[in-house]
Amino acid sequence: MKATVLYPSQCQLGEGPIWHAVKNCCYWVDIESGMLFEYHWINKSTRSWTFDFKVTMVAIGQNNSLILGLNGGIGRFDPESAKLDYILDIETENKDIRCNDAACDSKGRLWIGSMHKAFEQGAGSLYVIDKDLKINTVLTDLTISNGICWSADNSRLYFIDSPTRVIQSFSFNEETGEIQFEKNAIEIPPELGIPDGMTIDQEGMLWIAHWGGYGIYKWNPNNGSLLDKIEIPAPYVTSCTFAGINLDHLVITTAKGDLNQEDLVRYPESGNTFWLKVDAKGFESNPCIF
Repeated sequence: MKATVLYPSQCQLGEGPIWHAVKNCCYWVDIESGMLFEYHWINKSTRSWTFDFKVTMVAIGQNNSLILGLNGGIGRFDPESAKLDYILDIETENKDIRCNDAACDSKGRLWIGSMHKAFEQGAGSLYVIDKDLKINTVLTDLTISNGICWSADNSRLYFIDSPTRVIQSFSFNEETGEIQFEKNAIEIPPELGIPDGMTIDQEGMLWIAHWGGYGIYKWNPNNGSLLDKIEIPAPYVTSCTFAGINLDHLVITTAKGDLNQEDLVRYPESGNTFWLKVDAKGFESNPCIF
């Protein structure tokens, strides 16, 4: 399978695509450029906004708002008025720590990870934020907290700390949000790159972006086997989400910021946002409770 360009976004570090079913839009961010993108599925129009922050993730908020990861905290953004309200600090003690990937669970809690800007080992954490904006630390001693998703029955959470090249499986209590480590579900061989963002299909298979792996790889978390690969004409593939009216397309983000001039000539579509129709269906993005 090969993907084609959905939008020539030319992101330094494209990340975190989500599908907004109510608006028929797909959103993603360029972390390093502080940008948010919106692609309208029906009329194929694109809008973007630039902020004075690194924008690390986007989630669906309440009252037609979006929740954005902004440096070491989160904010609420209204795409129609372009009003941004900074609502919560997550990392306050160390200014070299920033937020990274995030996702909302079925109850609307926001799970958001952190990392050191210089990739210091063990400096990151995974947090969960509830409806009262209370922050609970879930995991510590992480390096690059990345992909997060849940099984269809919400009994299991999958999580990636990228440098470990492992996708961890945790039992998940949907009512309380508590997790307990089960096993390393998937181990990525070094020659396939480093796991970054991911999503899950309705059959429980994980679609994982491989940084340095030139593609999205489909994995079976039940036995750790590799099932398929979507070829991307860019080495640094960062994340993906199921999108579209039938949730049967993948939208895929990439990065160009770490490439030298020679590599940029060789891979000119690096940083663009890709898509393709697949023989699988995903789930709608869960909205935040706040």
